Amino acid sequence: MRWGACATAAKRSFHVTARPYHSTVKHVIQIDNAAFYRRYPGIKDAPGSNPPLLEHVSFTLPGDDGRGPHQSWSVISPSSVARTTFLQVLAGQHICIPPQARSYPYLSAISQSPQHAIKYVGFDAERGSSVGGTSVRGAYLSARYESRREETDFCVQDYLTGHTELNALERDDPAVDGPTFDEITRQLNLRPLLQMPVANLSNGQTRRARIAKALMAKPEVLLLDGPFMGLDPNTLRTMAEVLRQITERQQPRLIMSLRPEDGVPEWVSHLVVVDEHSRVLGKGAKQDLLGGDVKASNKAEMLRILNAAEHAHSSASRIQVSRDGFERSSPPLVPGEALVEMRGVRVAYGDKVVLGDWKQNVSGEETSGLWWSLHRGQRCAILGPNGSGKTTMLSLITSDHPQTYSLPIKLFGRSRLPAPGQPGISLFDIQRRMGHSSPEVHAFFPKGLTVRRALESAWADAPLSKPKLSQDAKQRVDACLRWFARELNPAQSGPTVAERLESATDDEAAHKLHARIIADNADLDWASKLTFREASFSNQRLLLFLRALVSQPDLVILDEALSGIDEALRDKALLFLSQGEKVRQVVDNVAQPSMLARIGATVVGGLSPQQALLVISHAKEDVPGCIREWICLPEPGEGRQPRSGVLLGPLELNPGAWGEIWGR
Repeated sequence: MRWGACATAAKRSFHVTARPYHSTVKHVIQIDNAAFYRRYPGIKDAPGSNPPLLEHVSFTLPGDDGRGPHQSWSVISPSSVARTTFLQVLAGQHICIPPQARSYPYLSAISQSPQHAIKYVGFDAERGSSVGGTSVRGAYLSARYESRREETDFCVQDYLTGHTELNALERDDPAVDGPTFDEITRQLNLRPLLQMPVANLSNGQTRRARIAKALMAKPEVLLLDGPFMGLDPNTLRTMAEVLRQITERQQPRLIMSLRPEDGVPEWVSHLVVVDEHSRVLGKGAKQDLLGGDVKASNKAEMLRILNAAEHAHSSASRIQVSRDGFERSSPPLVPGEALVEMRGVRVAYGDKVVLGDWKQNVSGEETSGLWWSLHRGQRCAILGPNGSGKTTMLSLITSDHPQTYSLPIKLFGRSRLPAPGQPGISLFDIQRRMGHSSPEVHAFFPKGLTVRRALESAWADAPLSKPKLSQDAKQRVDACLRWFARELNPAQSGPTVAERLESATDDEAAHKLHARIIADNADLDWASKLTFREASFSNQRLLLFLRALVSQPDLVILDEALSGIDEALRDKALLFLSQGEKVRQVVDNVAQPSMLARIGATVVGGLSPQQALLVISHAKEDVPGCIREWICLPEPGEGRQPRSGVLLGPLELNPGAWGEIWGR
């Protein structure tokens, strides 16, 4: 696994403050054969009610005497839960058994607590993707698209210096290290953004701001959970160079988590490999692990995880069917009526143009603004660098953006404002005809809803209002819950309904078993008890993904909907998006039909030709195999018109197309 060449290193480095030297170098983090629990284990615990999060963990982050080579560590796992849990353990979270098995000798020697000396930064909705540190701004999401500044619109400089309290009497103005602030903001390229409201930052800008905030505290250890997740290729290279420089300075020491598909940067020297079941398979120098020259449990599984990205690329020529059931060459569907029409859209806040600052060739004529449409049957991806206007474009489609009313936009054949002889389309009409999943939806979705109510809210005017369910709607909810019972229900120990049907002796036996299960419906009692809050991060993303699909809306919008989700779950979700219950898995280039399809009992059949799909993603692996059209927005301020094109088949089987989309 080799990364491409990183961006050229900056000529200057961060301001370096010498660390105190101790004659005896002490370990920064020391863990010796420990188990970790969410709550303290007790004899009164019911069997299986408090399983260990991690077991048999041993890890050492050495101190630095300036004489030996630096160690740069990464935790790699296909499970987002395993990656996050391991980093949280290093940060001093979770119960350690025995308690003395985890220690911080170096931090004790310099009289620092782990809470202050170790900073954890995660990059998803559950772990605090907002830089503001307050939910005030989230009370009115569309406010981010307005030019008026509110008192709660803290700028980047306020955020980095800690000036984010509304009440001046409660504000404890911290002393800001001027040279450190200048060096950090310069190195992370934040100086042009210092006066920008934090809510207006793009994804990549937000990550740089959150890393800068952590660096301002001058920690001994910086833990970054998924720093490359959801970044476009250009921003990813920039971020990789920033992290490389931090690693070389070792101030702070950097430990980050990676997905297998991220690959391993060349400058990472040591790895911890954790599998989907949170078992530590191996740890040590990267070259030793990749060569298999290390004692490790389940060595074959460890090597599979380490080489996942490389294997996927090298085997692309042998795979003929994508993981979601599409052949290498599969033409797009014939487009139907237009669902979204933009005819010369230009979005500006005062003098600043954020979308449509270009001339576009339309029918042989140069016209201003964005000209674009989406039709029934089309599966389209909106791509482009962070900050290029993808979120703005999407907010116009969902009608969250206030300027939707005044711009030349038609949604389902109608504009937001009434026209002669035609009423304007209402927000409720739009919501009923769109299914939308995104990290922003995830961040503000009501956490107290049960799993069942979360899916049923697809038929409600708002998540907390009462849904209007037909018998068909109830059957579709049940079908989704059964298909993903093992993933959504943590107490699922025996075979699921789908697994029981697959093991039936013949079609007639499967048909009778299915009829009994449907009549009883007791297998889904858990869905009315388990809440959204109790589900893991991956399962929450899965629920919102299913919520966008379950009501069969005219337009399905997936905005980074599967970002951060576990690899196996992501693949199953993409297969369900395209095939529904008809296909259970793809094995050896063959889409295996499910028993439900064989007995004619499928309820959810995947996307129909009457539906349109719109996807925003920065990771090739998260793009569904059915995507055929794409539009790539230009870098902001360049004035170049967007590029667009058509794919001949799934990106998974046409890897060269990804580089063409991004102009590489």
